Amino acid sequence: MAKKNLNRIKVVLAEKNRTAVWLAKQLGKGKGTVWKWSSNSVQPSLETLFEIARILDVEVRELIVATKS
Repeated sequence: MAKKNLNRIKVVLAEKNRTAVWLAKQLGKGKGTVWKWSSNSVQPSLETLFEIARILDVEVRELIVATKS
């Protein structure tokens, strides 16, 4: 089964000039965990996605790939 890009964490981090390591420190998570989220290997929980949005000062919907163009 092919990996689907469900989140935009990596893109938003780049837009904000932040790194996965920085986000991991902000969340108190391991950098490997954040890397997996950023590469869409694993998805964060909905609660974590809201926390990431708060930390990055974006709407949570900016962290999710749109289903319609």
